[in-house]
Amino acid sequence: MGLYLPLIVVVVAVILLSKLVRIVPQGFEWTVERWGKYTHTLTPGFHLLIPVMQNVGRKMNMMEQVLDVPSQDVITKDNAVVKVDGVVFYQVLDAAKAAYEVAQLEVAIINLIMTNIRTVLGSLDLDESLSKRDEINAKLLKVVDEATHPWGLKVTRIELKDIQPPRDLVDSMARQMKAEREKRANILDAEGFRQAAILKAEGEKQSVILAAEGQKEAAFREAEARERLASAEAKATEVVSAAIAGGDVNALNYFVANKYIEALKAMADSPNQKMLLLPIEATGVLGSLAGIAELAKNALAEQGAPRASAPPRAPAPPRVPPPDQR
Repeated sequence: MGLYLPLIVVVVAVILLSKLVRIVPQGFEWTVERWGKYTHTLTPGFHLLIPVMQNVGRKMNMMEQVLDVPSQDVITKDNAVVKVDGVVFYQVLDAAKAAYEVAQLEVAIINLIMTNIRTVLGSLDLDESLSKRDEINAKLLKVVDEATHPWGLKVTRIELKDIQPPRDLVDSMARQMKAEREKRANILDAEGFRQAAILKAEGEKQSVILAAEGQKEAAFREAEARERLASAEAKATEVVSAAIAGGDVNALNYFVANKYIEALKAMADSPNQKMLLLPIEATGVLGSLAGIAELAKNALAEQGAPRASAPPRAPAPPRVPPPDQR
């Protein structure tokens, strides 16, 4: 017995020393209990405790932690059943409250979040549940953070990882989306055809307007040309009439010959004529030419000085013999 006594003393001393000296690692806080009652919290670093009288109660992790929210079935407002899971980030701010205000802290947090997920999604339609995920996350964060505040926690973030509708709903949504896209495509095609028809009608309208303007301008020009031609014809007729009234027969011959030549030209230009026989005497044509020369001479004389009487007729031009008689 005497041999084991020093060994027993050494063991007891080591145990008491381990109970006396406590080193708290960084990122943790330990609660201290005296005779089972909480007294204070140990922060990271070196500490001394009275053995037997004081001991460590809970070792709380003060770093931000993450928990996976298990998948669950949720019924939406329009009676659609979806599978929802998520993830939550939280941090312990008060080690004493987190240690003594709630039992099984992580289990309490998970159950609280799952309950609020069912509450929030149950107030929304399926389409809203799928499209308003940010709003759902914000509502969940606000509700859960307020509920866990008495536990000395700070919920920093809640995210819904996946929302899975039933397979038949997914197929129905796919068909609906396809129908909507086809509808928009048909509307765009119809709008394109409508715009093309409008532009075509506008182009035809402008074309008709421009053609009418062109015809109007052409008719105006033609009328102006006819007016000038009629004025010229009237002036020529007046001159010829004045010459005839003055006793100048050559003017009448010129007028008749001119009309005669125009008629022959029209007959020659006719596409139905293959052969044209002209029983015209050369002397008649020369006489007409003589009349033209006399008329021109009289006109020049009138421009130089007024005539007292009709000038003598110019002698007829000499008759040109045929080539075989030259």
